[in-house]
Amino acid sequence: MRNKPVCYVPGRQTPEIYSGVPTFLGLPKIENKEDLAANDIVVMGVPWEGTCTYGGFSGCDLAPKAIRAASLRYGGYLPDYDIDVFEHLSGADYGDTPVQNGNREFSFAGIREKMGDILSYSKMPIIFGGDHSISYPLISEFGQKHGGNIGIIHFDAHLDNVASFGDEQFARCSPFYRLYEDAGVNPKKLVHFGIRGPRNHPDGLRSARKFGAAVITALQIKLMGIQEAVKRAIDIAADGTAAVYITTCSDVLDVAHNPAGPPDPCGLNTFELAYALNECGKTKADAFDFVEIYPPKDANNVSAHVAVWLTLHLLAGIAQKKGNVAPVLGSFPAAAKQA
Repeated sequence: MRNKPVCYVPGRQTPEIYSGVPTFLGLPKIENKEDLAANDIVVMGVPWEGTCTYGGFSGCDLAPKAIRAASLRYGGYLPDYDIDVFEHLSGADYGDTPVQNGNREFSFAGIREKMGDILSYSKMPIIFGGDHSISYPLISEFGQKHGGNIGIIHFDAHLDNVASFGDEQFARCSPFYRLYEDAGVNPKKLVHFGIRGPRNHPDGLRSARKFGAAVITALQIKLMGIQEAVKRAIDIAADGTAAVYITTCSDVLDVAHNPAGPPDPCGLNTFELAYALNECGKTKADAFDFVEIYPPKDANNVSAHVAVWLTLHLLAGIAQKKGNVAPVLGSFPAAAKQA
């Protein structure tokens, strides 16, 4: 593919999506909507922060830029799977959706329009937010595209299924309640994965049970193991569905692995989440978002680098599936015999 991401290439030219903002991994920049047709995956940013549910603004609207900046360190080859993602997938960066601070109706309409562009060409969206409220318009559009026959795996510490935050029905704590009610979503094919801790509303589990959504808590994941836990999630979301949407909040990770997120302990580590996302990619993953990184909290931009790695593990799974690439486990060379 043109401008394939590769590490350690002196003088490699990196396009800018905006002045001073590189494209993700240095992928080509999409100038016109028609250019979407030439790609398998399409990156999009949503620099939106809406209603604050605690304290002041987090700065998560800066995350798409921070993730793109971090991505320039990397290429698409992962020795973990001995695969180069971009030998099997082509990709490009479609820039950011238009947003206006405080104007949710305008901003969500822009999200739907640009997501609709990507889906109209049947390409896989890779989206960086932004707060988690953006997943409502994104998944709603995705559900409409597939006639409501979709599965959803929601990686998060929090259910984000509060009916409303005061009078606000579209706050970052409410997207999944809105999706429970959405005509393009079957809640029985929605899995909340990694849920834990005291920043969940008492009605959260009751609402999930009422609508039929599955919940796999962080405690259950740790006790049963990540392999079994993610298999259960995929079995629910992928069984009989036309497509699966993967939505990932940074705080599904333990605070020790996520300095630019909220201080929530007892979560997944980066290995567990990388494994889970790779398994999703190998099985069924047709759209992906990563949200809720707060760059102002993270002087070294660690969480943005983590987001890049995790995205590449997901894409590696998709490339493994597309290229029918065998796993590398068990392929170690024989040990040399002692003289």
